[in-house]
Amino acid sequence: MQQISTHQLAGWLAECNGAESNGSATPRLIDVRQPWEYERGHIAGSTLIPMHTIPLRLSELDRHADLVVICEHGARSMQVAMFLESNGFGSIHNLVGGISAWIRDVDPALRKF
Repeated sequence: MQQISTHQLAGWLAECNGAESNGSATPRLIDVRQPWEYERGHIAGSTLIPMHTIPLRLSELDRHADLVVICEHGARSMQVAMFLESNGFGSIHNLVGGISAWIRDVDPALRKF
């Protein structure tokens, strides 16, 4: 598992979505918060899979894809990232500081509460 900062993730997403994309695969963003937290604000394109449902939904995730795990502050996502890694997922990234850091550093307009 790797730690990824908000600025690194923003750059990665911009690189994948930009006009000058170098062919990098867009990472799959997995938000492990509760639905009510997700509704308050989330990164565009992220998939909501609440933490407690991860073991039941492993088949929905590609073991070879780049996965970025997101929560509110980075603790729950770290636990999920470690769980995924221990279950054979190869390219796992934990968003340091979670959605709170993303809002502070990258997209302040995202906060809806």
